[in-house]
Amino acid sequence: MQLSKKWVALCAVAAVITFALPASAQTKLKWAHVYEVSEPYHTEALWAAEEIKKRTNGRYEIGVFPASQLGNENQINEGLGLGTVDIIYTGASFAGSIHKPLAITGAPFILRDFDHWKAYRDSKLFRDIAKGYEDKTKHKVVAILYYGQRHVTANKEIKKPEDMKGMKLRVPPAPLFLMFTKSVGANATPIAFAEVYLALQQGTVDGQENPLPTIMAKKFYEVQSHIMLTGHITESLVTIVGSHVWAKFSDADKKVFEDVLMQASAKSTDAIRTSELKLADEFRKLGKNVVEVDRAAFIKAAVPLHNDASAGAGWTKAEYDALQALK
Repeated sequence: MQLSKKWVALCAVAAVITFALPASAQTKLKWAHVYEVSEPYHTEALWAAEEIKKRTNGRYEIGVFPASQLGNENQINEGLGLGTVDIIYTGASFAGSIHKPLAITGAPFILRDFDHWKAYRDSKLFRDIAKGYEDKTKHKVVAILYYGQRHVTANKEIKKPEDMKGMKLRVPPAPLFLMFTKSVGANATPIAFAEVYLALQQGTVDGQENPLPTIMAKKFYEVQSHIMLTGHITESLVTIVGSHVWAKFSDADKKVFEDVLMQASAKSTDAIRTSELKLADEFRKLGKNVVEVDRAAFIKAAVPLHNDASAGAGWTKAEYDALQALK
């Protein structure tokens, strides 16, 4: 009798453990960003979520929340600290609000071209700057990806910096974007990404600036007649995993997340670069005026502000010189 009671008790414990395993074995994570479902950032995030699930035998289930569903850029950055989101894509200039050197690529014309951006992505300089952010926040900067060259749109032609004097230009609500508007004498109007189309449509602002793939995805061309190929900022996003998640990963899980998120970032970069090289012609076919500007004049206006703290510069001269020296 005593033996059977012990046996029943053991079976009950085993049943509880077996029943509890699936619930305790799976961790659900939230990945937030502000981009559209059609954009490579989102499609590659979906791929990464599925790939991580596969490589960890279903222990991590990642839900991807696009198009500002969990908040605008500033809100998802705050959410990472609060633990309400676990992974984010964010503009380097937004992450740079916490650690200013991380925003360095957001300065106008600080990068020469796409190859210069790639050299920065692969450099020790980027990793050193990212470590500064990580030391402050304990979050993990896993990857940097290409957002594209930013161009100005408006309902008039702009050829040189003086043509933008007094113009109300929507900029992202991150401090460094004021450097470009200061260089051309425009009036910066910070507006959250999700609200830009309406602001253009209603005339709250005269124009905005974004890469060609974003102008297409967000349909800004529907409410702007001219696209100026200023290429004034070669912009980056970063993929960041929150400290509350990263600290709990085993070394093996960290490697899975790093490998997959870096692969997703490389695929997004390639897709955006391919897209932006073709889109000027696509916009012309849609009847938009695509304008070649006096780029040398824009560069001349911007370069003197590169190390001006009052214009938003937050890096050291050594970091600036190291960036310029990259081949």
